[in-house]
Amino acid sequence: MRIRIVDAFSDRPFAGNPAGVLLLDAFPEDDWLQNVAMEVNHAETAFAHPLPEGGEADWALRWFTPVTEVTMCGHATLATAHVLHSTGAHEGPVRFDTLSGVLVATPGEDGSITLDFPTAPLTRVEAPEGVAEALGAEPLSAFDTGPNIGDLLLELADEKTVLGLTPDLKALGAHSSRGIIATARAEDPERGYDFVSRCFFPNVGIDEDPVTGSAHTALAPYWSERLGRTGLTGLQASRRSGRVRTEVRGDRTLLSGRAVTVIEGELIA
Repeated sequence: MRIRIVDAFSDRPFAGNPAGVLLLDAFPEDDWLQNVAMEVNHAETAFAHPLPEGGEADWALRWFTPVTEVTMCGHATLATAHVLHSTGAHEGPVRFDTLSGVLVATPGEDGSITLDFPTAPLTRVEAPEGVAEALGAEPLSAFDTGPNIGDLLLELADEKTVLGLTPDLKALGAHSSRGIIATARAEDPERGYDFVSRCFFPNVGIDEDPVTGSAHTALAPYWSERLGRTGLTGLQASRRSGRVRTEVRGDRTLLSGRAVTVIEGELIA
């Protein structure tokens, strides 16, 4: 079977967030899926197979990190939609049946793909004791992002603070089910982005995720309320870096970006 590595939320190779993508006839045993994801060793590997016509979805989709299955993943969904469209396996909007319900990916005329995801419900909480020491910065505010994401969103003082983080990842893992989203307002919006973030997910085997689509379902409503606009662009400032265009539509959030296939090969195991 064909296996592809796709850089998502990027218009060039070796940037954005890489994901493995496999198109299957059906899902094999979970152990096999997990072993492939461990072998690929990227933040997520996506597995998809076509569904019968006439249903609510066109393809079934699952996502695995190197250590576990996850309930939501933006960049691997974008990567899968890119593979379906670039190979001719599917035309037009594609509806994915996932653990987070039916998610739709729509190709744009400019080559981008827009994902329709549920907006994360944000609940203000007290910053947990010890999280500032683990992160290496004092949060201004803290929010729980709900069960689909399972992160703790922390606003920090400024962009420079976010960029300079060197957290204690082992200690950080004690403060949420998946990880920590650290964010701040953009220092200079003229650079083309409105807010900056970094995401640390040690509990699912990802020390720092390059570009996290699912995190932007929480970042988008947070910053849209703060900045007074529904349409924003976020910069995830990892070493690989990437930008996510967002638009909040009530209980749904649109995430837009591009993707590039960088490796295509044959899986023989």
